[in-house]
Amino acid sequence: MAVTPKPVDLTTDLGFLKLRNPVLTASGTFGYGLEFEPYLDLDKLGGIVVKGLYDKAREGNPPPRLVETPSGLINAIGLQGVGVESFAAKILPKLRQLKTAVIVNVCGADDDEYAAVVEFLDKQEGIAAYELNISCPNVKKEGACPALSPRTTFDLVKRIKAASRRPLITKLSPNVTSIVEIAQAAEEAGTDAVALINTVLAMAIDLETRRPKLGNVYGGLSGPAIKPIALRMVHQVASRLKVPVIGMGGIMTGADALEFLVAGAAAVEVGTASFVDPDAAVRIVDEMERWCAAHGVAAVRDVVGTLKTA
Repeated sequence: MAVTPKPVDLTTDLGFLKLRNPVLTASGTFGYGLEFEPYLDLDKLGGIVVKGLYDKAREGNPPPRLVETPSGLINAIGLQGVGVESFAAKILPKLRQLKTAVIVNVCGADDDEYAAVVEFLDKQEGIAAYELNISCPNVKKEGACPALSPRTTFDLVKRIKAASRRPLITKLSPNVTSIVEIAQAAEEAGTDAVALINTVLAMAIDLETRRPKLGNVYGGLSGPAIKPIALRMVHQVASRLKVPVIGMGGIMTGADALEFLVAGAAAVEVGTASFVDPDAAVRIVDEMERWCAAHGVAAVRDVVGTLKTA
């Protein structure tokens, strides 16, 4: 009689949040989640990180706002969004019906606005955690953001952590000299996890007009082009921090996601892949499961941090 192999255990425990699998959708690439209902079963995801929210509705940057590049995409959307009140009234009630964890990406023009967003959202039910977006490079010229400095990172994370009743994930920028130093500042300030990397500051030029292809001049590069950078930074941070690391940057396949786990990430976020294939995140979950089964890995967590460097 043939023996049926045991199913792979995909459950992921971040300490503060248990997920059915380690695959989340990255903020800004998956809308508010509901837009993708025609394409995939949202309950098959580990979690949804919704599009960044400011206190009020935001139009974002002037167009053009997207440019394709070899193996990547540069965006300068500028965190366009509906604002927290509209989100709570029109979108969150539907998200509450999902079995998938809902994580809200929190934005602010200054520390007070970050705090105001969290204060409002703390009164709402159905949110598993906050992802503190201190690292978007395409809102201000030159990519200025709090995550470029250990001090500003520490001060903002400490303030929001103290003000919030929910777990806090701090999303970090790759546009720094030492990602470990920034991550350590966030950990010391009390973050429950870090997520990295956000997009890489970049630009594209139209040679015929000799003008930038983006209305904002600079934007954030994502997609397979940044995966090697993201893997290196995830490994560096995971090797030095005690809090969980959520890895992202160019994940297109289950093998890509597993590489991030090997590098030390406890979970991953899928971003640009969803533009190419709306079903990408769920497909990646399936591919991870098949790889683990084929390699005799009983639980996906057994892959985490198994990189051999010696």
